[in-house]
Amino acid sequence: MPKVKYYYDSETLSYKKIKTTKTTVLKYVSVYLLGSALFGFLFILIGSTYFESPREKSLARELQNLQMQFEVLNKTMENAENVLSNIEERDNNIYRIYFEANPISEDKRKAGIGGVNRYNKFDGYDYSYLIKESSKRIDILQKRMIIQSKSLDEITKLASKKEKLLKSIPAIQPINNNDLTRIASGYGKRTDPFTKVLKMHFGMDFTAPRGTPVYATGDGIVRRVDSRSSGYGKHIRIDHGYGYTSLYAHLYKYNVKRYQKVKRGDLIGYVGSTGRSNAPHLHYEIFKDKVRINPVNFYYGNLTAREFDELLKQTSVVNQSLD
Repeated sequence: MPKVKYYYDSETLSYKKIKTTKTTVLKYVSVYLLGSALFGFLFILIGSTYFESPREKSLARELQNLQMQFEVLNKTMENAENVLSNIEERDNNIYRIYFEANPISEDKRKAGIGGVNRYNKFDGYDYSYLIKESSKRIDILQKRMIIQSKSLDEITKLASKKEKLLKSIPAIQPINNNDLTRIASGYGKRTDPFTKVLKMHFGMDFTAPRGTPVYATGDGIVRRVDSRSSGYGKHIRIDHGYGYTSLYAHLYKYNVKRYQKVKRGDLIGYVGSTGRSNAPHLHYEIFKDKVRINPVNFYYGNLTAREFDELLKQTSVVNQSLD
């Protein structure tokens, strides 16, 4: 049985029965439902603000992980850019200058990649700006690496040619210092030993006993081994390439044949006094593009600084040549 409720009436000084109407019940129910709904809404609002669901926690961790990876990627790109910048600087200021190649401009190295809409595919994301900027940096970095790779390929080819050039240029004395009696005469105006007239002497005279070894001063191909040039007697001419030719005159005998390939330091003949000569010696000349030049500038390969200074003093004396 339902409980019967009473209330005390102070006017009649008696208890009276509480009558519950449908309206009252409906009002109580409405207030209860409204209060429950309001409480539930507040609970959800506070919970969503201050508490995370498992799904939200998972997404938050994933976002944090992506941010960390992005920072690592950024740092990696920064390090790669610094290393590449250092390589590019050395490439322009050392390698390309040494091998006589034009430096690559900064604009060409760091130019962007064409295409106005190239990065539009990244639009519509929360971090579109970061994604687009990172993609641009990666594209530019890749382009710089391709340009630098091609540049190093070019430098490798130039280095190969330079190495061959350095081996080919006449760079040592044709006679060892230990075998020399003296430097009899240098390049320039000298007194002719036969006419006693001052005239141009186009080579250097190395005084040495007959039979002293004569060496090739650079890599090349022997072009002449004969005595058909007036005054030179038995002589050898070596074509070193790059416009350089060396000549060895007044020889006693040969140790090479025509068209033979020789290396710097190879024994090619022996000192003599053939042709227009008044004593055993080697007359040595260097041609550059068919023009005779001073051989004294080509002895850096086997002389010390002191020996070279002494050589300069000896060759600067205006004396009588031996041929």
